Amino acid sequence: MIHLFNGFQNPFGGSERETLDLYRLLGADQQVRLWATSSRVSGELTRQFPIHRVSPARRAVPDGGTYVFLGAHWRNKIWPYLIPRPRRLIYVFNTFHPKIIALTTGMPRLLGWPDAELVLISEFQKRLLQVEGVVHPSPIDIGRFTPLPARPDRPFTVGRLSRDTADKHHADDVALYETLLADGVAVRIQGGMPLKDRLAPHPQLELLPQGQFAAEEFLPTLDVFYYRTGSHVETFGRVVFEAMACGLPVVCHSRGGYADHINHGENGFLFETTQQAAQILAELKADPALRTDVGQRARQTVERLFSPQALQQRLDFYRR
Repeated sequence: MIHLFNGFQNPFGGSERETLDLYRLLGADQQVRLWATSSRVSGELTRQFPIHRVSPARRAVPDGGTYVFLGAHWRNKIWPYLIPRPRRLIYVFNTFHPKIIALTTGMPRLLGWPDAELVLISEFQKRLLQVEGVVHPSPIDIGRFTPLPARPDRPFTVGRLSRDTADKHHADDVALYETLLADGVAVRIQGGMPLKDRLAPHPQLELLPQGQFAAEEFLPTLDVFYYRTGSHVETFGRVVFEAMACGLPVVCHSRGGYADHINHGENGFLFETTQQAAQILAELKADPALRTDVGQRARQTVERLFSPQALQQRLDFYRR
C-alpha cells in the first residue's frame, strides 16, 4: 500500500494537484490512499476524491507500507507516534526552506521511522538547496491540453494563470500590462484578483479569480503565456508546462525550476528585465509564424518530459 499525504487545503494549489496526479498514475495498478494532514482540508476536494482525515481516535490511520508526504509533513504532530511504522518514508519536497528539510528528515528516536528519501522536483531546486535526492518533475496529464490553431478574429492576447496570492505577481508587471494594453494587446489573467486595485479598468483587460476556468479551458484562449512571480519562487512551475502543452510560446522570468527545460528562442523565452520581456512580447506579436514554431517545439518538449516511458521510470521509484 502507498499512502499519499497532503494538506489538501487549496483545490488550485500546485502540491495538491501534484498529489492527485500521482494518485491517478499510481492507482492505475496499485493500492493507493489519500490522507489529509491539515484540519483545513478543502470540502471541494473531499467531495471529488476519497481523501481520509488522519484520526487515531477514530482508527482512521494509514496501516504501514510506503508513506509519501507531498508539500506536507509530520513534524509537531502526535499522530505519527500512534500509527504503524512505514516500510519506506518519502518526502516530495517542493519548497526552498532548508529548515523544513532538517525538521522532516531528522527523525526523533522515539518515532522509529526509517530514514527519509527525498524527491526534488527540479534541478534548479536541488542546486539551491544542495541536498541529495532524486529529481522528478511534477507529474502532469498533458493529454488534457490540446494545441489549437490561432484565431485571427481576436486581438493578440497575453495572459497568465496562478493562484490569487500577491506573492505570485511581480510589482513591475503592472507597468508592463499597462504598456501592452496601450499598444492594443489584450491581457487576460486568471488569479489576477491581487491586481484589481492596481490596474485601471480597460476594455481589453480581464482579471479573473483563481479557478474560474480549468487550465485546459483558459490557456488556449491566449496567444502567449507570460510568467513572473514576486517573492514566491517557483521550484518547478506546473502552469508553465501546461501552457507549453497547449502549444503556447512561454515568456518567463529566468529564475524558476521551469527554466532548466526552456531553451531561449527555441521552445520558449527567458528574460531578466522588464525591458527584455517587453521586447520579446513585441516580437511575438509581430510574428505569428514565430509563435507557431516556438509553440510546436514547446509541445514536443513536454511530450518528451512526460512520455509514458519517463513517467513509468519515475513511478517505479515509489513502487519498489
